[in-house]
Amino acid sequence: VAGSIPVTSTNFMRSRSRTAAPISLSRDVTDAVGQVPIVRLNRLGAPCRTHELYLKLESCNPGGSIKEKNAVYLIRRAIASGILRPGGTIIESSSGNFGIGLAMVGAALGYKVVIVVDPQTPPPLRRMLLAYGARLVNVAESEADAYGSVQGARMKKAEALAREIPGGWYVCQHLNPANPDAHAEYTAREIEAAFKVLPDVIIAGVSTAGQVTGLTRYFAKRHPQVKFVAVDVAGSAILGTPRHPYKMTGLGLCFSPPVFDPSSLTAAYSVTDQIAFSMCHLLARKEGLLLGASTGAIVAAGLAVAGKKSKKILMINPDRGDRYLETVYNHEWLKAQDIKLLEEKALLKASMSLKPVSRALLLRKSA
Repeated sequence: VAGSIPVTSTNFMRSRSRTAAPISLSRDVTDAVGQVPIVRLNRLGAPCRTHELYLKLESCNPGGSIKEKNAVYLIRRAIASGILRPGGTIIESSSGNFGIGLAMVGAALGYKVVIVVDPQTPPPLRRMLLAYGARLVNVAESEADAYGSVQGARMKKAEALAREIPGGWYVCQHLNPANPDAHAEYTAREIEAAFKVLPDVIIAGVSTAGQVTGLTRYFAKRHPQVKFVAVDVAGSAILGTPRHPYKMTGLGLCFSPPVFDPSSLTAAYSVTDQIAFSMCHLLARKEGLLLGASTGAIVAAGLAVAGKKSKKILMINPDRGDRYLETVYNHEWLKAQDIKLLEEKALLKASMSLKPVSRALLLRKSA
């Protein structure tokens, strides 16, 4: 790879000693959240030779995802305000990662946790939630909307449980106005501290809009030169593109979250399951990174953003790939879903050819 340093025993040891940093001592698992590496991508085709492409590995958080930041921040805030009292129950609708974050923090701080799930919640995520001591409440597939989404039904069930359970608190990350503050408090400051010269572009999945909103608010005040790009799965309602069923978890909603502000973005991309899942496999084979489904979409958009002018681009990896071994990394499951993985050359071409969602459509969503 152009620009890479040949690995010898001497320069390897020098590199290790030069980059070694003291390990922080944390009072509990909640204080360890956010201490994650940022790695450069080197083997994903021509863009890696002409651009600095970095991936912030939020998959290295204690529970494996970026959502732990939201869980820590919102729970601590609820405790401080008295909304969540000792002996109370944390309730949420989640397809996986945020639920796991809440269950992890709830276990560490001594709170009961109830998570509303649906048939699309992967079995490994269910087992992780149960391992942390969470109680699962299932919403049937028959309650899905016309596009196959059960998010609305899950949220209604969580709201009902909060009324029924004494001391119950429904977090409601999708509608909670404090949700983006977690990423101003954590993610934005971590990026600021990591780079002597900040990235030209930061790319994140949109989902509940907590990440992109928290980041854009923070950087707009302090570093307005940094541009932001949001990524969603094709078929989701958030960016105003046509609705249809999709298999992605971690991205996509049946509505546009109220904190989402498209005017703060330079661009937004809608990426298909096929491209996203294919990129996940390529990242594992070429970069040694086994990451979650949404990361594939985010990296594909990163290659599209790169273009011809040299840029420093930072992409946010939301979660790790082991929780998708029975889906995204399972060839039998992919075949059953009629998703054919793209070969490397076709995948890189498809990624670099992605077109952003029209500005007019984006701004219409914010009107």
